[in-house]
Amino acid sequence: MNTGRSSFWSSGSVPLIDAEVLSSIITVASDIALVVSLEGKILSVLINPNETSFGKLNHWEGRPLVDFLTRESRPKIEAVMESMEKGEPTTRSVELNHTDNAVWEFPVRYSFHPFGSDGSFLMLGRDLRPIAETQQQLVQAQMSLEQGYEARREFDARYRLLLRTVRDSVVFVSVNDGKIKDLNDPAAALLQSSRDDLIGSNFSQEFRDKRTEEFTEALINASISENNSTLEVQSRRGRQRVLITPQVFRAAGERILICRLTTAEEGAARFDNLTNNLSAVFEKGADAFVFTSANGSIEACNDAFLDLVDAAHAVDVRGRSLADFLGRGQIDMSVLVENARRTGQMRMYSTKLLNDFGAKTAVEMSVTFFEDRGEPTLGFVIRDVSRADAMRKVPLQTNEESSRNVMELVGSATLKEIVSETTDVVEKMCIETAVSLTRNNRVAAAEMLGLSRQSLYVKLRKYGLLSKDGDGE
Repeated sequence: MNTGRSSFWSSGSVPLIDAEVLSSIITVASDIALVVSLEGKILSVLINPNETSFGKLNHWEGRPLVDFLTRESRPKIEAVMESMEKGEPTTRSVELNHTDNAVWEFPVRYSFHPFGSDGSFLMLGRDLRPIAETQQQLVQAQMSLEQGYEARREFDARYRLLLRTVRDSVVFVSVNDGKIKDLNDPAAALLQSSRDDLIGSNFSQEFRDKRTEEFTEALINASISENNSTLEVQSRRGRQRVLITPQVFRAAGERILICRLTTAEEGAARFDNLTNNLSAVFEKGADAFVFTSANGSIEACNDAFLDLVDAAHAVDVRGRSLADFLGRGQIDMSVLVENARRTGQMRMYSTKLLNDFGAKTAVEMSVTFFEDRGEPTLGFVIRDVSRADAMRKVPLQTNEESSRNVMELVGSATLKEIVSETTDVVEKMCIETAVSLTRNNRVAAAEMLGLSRQSLYVKLRKYGLLSKDGDGE
């Protein structure tokens, strides 16, 4: 240690230090301290009380130091001991790896100091574990940053490619300041300006008589509207009528509007009289209309459906499975979807519609499967028949043929036998219908008929329907 040629340490000003005090100083000044004889035998081991990771190393005392060093570290300590034996000062620190039943994961950096007149020396060690752990954390953080950067570059490349190849005119607008964040070339052409000039400018300035705050608020209101409203404006340069269809989303804590622009002429071409009429029926019709994805997730519905399930807004049901609102849940949904996929449509399917409060409404459902598009879609028409069921009366007379068949049994069988036989006929017809609707799915058929699976098998065997379906059970 360099004292700057101060005579303080050599003038005898420092009193002799008590052995216990010296031991305490050495312990605190290092993480681990070893006193080693000139022959390489460990005389004493001192562990910093704050470093509990070393454990107890009292068994090291009296044993050669090389017994607790890895093969790579032994030449290092032998070189130091040779220098100490020659009286050469050792100022360079050495990193040694210890082994004691297991190799220590991190090395210890030792400094060497002569200790006593018998040639023994003191090794003050600093545990490198915190430094190594910090280095590992830095490496992992660097790798995470690089992975995030690569993912960001890949995402940005996809975004640029999509924006460049899409034919629709698309503009991204910041909700905070109403400025254009980005747009594609078709949008720039529609606004009759260059893309570079438009980025960073106020979106409202591209249209006549529009102020930034009011215009941005109108776009937000249109984006959260249940009917996907559009705004009709007039461009400032071309004086042409433009329809804006906005949608809002959040990215990196900032709300962004993605606006699709179309000219009024293009919009008019898309909506002819038939489309307008169908749209009016959907919005104002008495029957419920629901459009779902191929797996039954609700994509759009009208107010009549919201009334049936007692929902306040379309957003409350959009994205949910239609099976959540059916009386038999996924059983009903599977029957409807499978039959619609097989034949293209299914009509007059009776079930019950449930709301979130458990109330049931008797309905009849028809479904059509649209597969001539990128993503197959199911269209449901749902009619409330609860009032019709209440007004229906049980017919007092059966048809003439059925009555004649029953009358022929009188005299040849008891009343109990006649009732049992006619009941069996009705029961068999119901079971055959349920099995046909569910495409021989016994679990679904049992659920539809309100029977246990075992009871259904008993009745199938009773009426000989098991052998008919090729089931040998």
